[in-house]
Amino acid sequence: MRKIHCVIAIFMGLLGVNCSTPRHAETAPVTSQKPINTMPADKIETNNNVNETFFNRLFSGNESTLGFVQSKMKAYNIQVIYTQINRDALNNPSFITYSYNTNPAAYYYPASTVKLPIVLLALQKLQELKLKNIDKYSSMINDVGYTGQTATYNDPNTPDGRPCIAQYIKRILLVSDNDAFNRLYEFLGQEYINKELHKKGYASAQILHRLDVYLTADENRHTNPIRFYDTSGNLLYEQPLQFNRSKYVKRNDIQGDAFYDSKHVLQQRPMDFSGKNRLDLESLNKILMSVVMPQSVQSNQRFNISEEDRKFVLKYMSAYPAESVYPSYDKSYYDTWVKFLYYGSDKTPVEKSVRIFNKAGNAYGQLIDAAYIVDFDKKIEFFLSATINCNTDGILNDDKYDYNSLGFPFMKNLGRAIYKEEQNRRKKYLPNLDAFHFNYADGD
Repeated sequence: MRKIHCVIAIFMGLLGVNCSTPRHAETAPVTSQKPINTMPADKIETNNNVNETFFNRLFSGNESTLGFVQSKMKAYNIQVIYTQINRDALNNPSFITYSYNTNPAAYYYPASTVKLPIVLLALQKLQELKLKNIDKYSSMINDVGYTGQTATYNDPNTPDGRPCIAQYIKRILLVSDNDAFNRLYEFLGQEYINKELHKKGYASAQILHRLDVYLTADENRHTNPIRFYDTSGNLLYEQPLQFNRSKYVKRNDIQGDAFYDSKHVLQQRPMDFSGKNRLDLESLNKILMSVVMPQSVQSNQRFNISEEDRKFVLKYMSAYPAESVYPSYDKSYYDTWVKFLYYGSDKTPVEKSVRIFNKAGNAYGQLIDAAYIVDFDKKIEFFLSATINCNTDGILNDDKYDYNSLGFPFMKNLGRAIYKEEQNRRKKYLPNLDAFHFNYADGD
């Protein structure tokens, strides 16, 4: 019997839009040109001559569309990771990854990209609770047990009004919903999140707070009591209030030259981000690859989720808001919403043969996207992750960020430039991409 559904970055002259969702979506560099081994050595192809010249050629050959000369790349703290995928006769993939300016020690605010590991950890924790007969469609009630917490007893966007993890995941992947992230953060608890990410090798990651709500560090260490029910209203599992007592290495993460504080007073010093979320681009890229192609990373870096759940994530990561029935979205959530690395802020119709499996974010002038991009007709596939600092005046919290004139054009045209590279790249075997075809009209 089918499970019951959830229950209780363009050219410089083109104008764009801020991708922040109202109330819901978040609003000394080192250059490396060696390939990053994302597979065991026997499965990696390398070409050192190409590695040494790749990004110089890419950036200098695309200055007119990227929007600035290559000499300014470091000024905007641009980081890029591009992974070529090569298939053998049996369609098995191997990978060559090129990186530009990536440095896990160099901080940038990760914005909504932290939602991807939270989605995967929520599904992993459900696997661990399988004996409790809980799945992603079970009703999840978030109660109140500490200051700053809010409860959730219903969800008007589900067929029967009951909230569940599946629905929260859809909302996160479709439109980058902040409240949905917060509910999964509360289900997981701060200690579980960081312990599991560190165990998987994402050592510099720290996810320390909810989004779009202003709470103290202590309040974010406390997470809500949770109750799960079946479709008949029977209590399946009760999780008490959680408190993270773990101590983390003191950070010194600062951004900008000045910032406006909570009273809108200009402070003439860098803004301290040491207590805010942290997820470097290499970790984000690897987390994306781990769910799209689990064999692309070492086994200990994968999330313990079922194949059904992995496909569920891929489906909604690549779906357009208009393709969702529950939840449903109006036309303000256009098809290219948060698909920065191919469309930028364009609202033009999507290319029907192209699908983008990604997680993007933007806040404090930082623009980030990690994507697996496929063209089913032309048999193109590649991974691309990038970030750019669009805060050119150096002042944070002034709402004057150069997303439209700088960030979105760069993201769009970087994606297009890599797409062109792939279009012109000769491959011994074309990929079979059937595993990435999904039925977006089945209403799941």
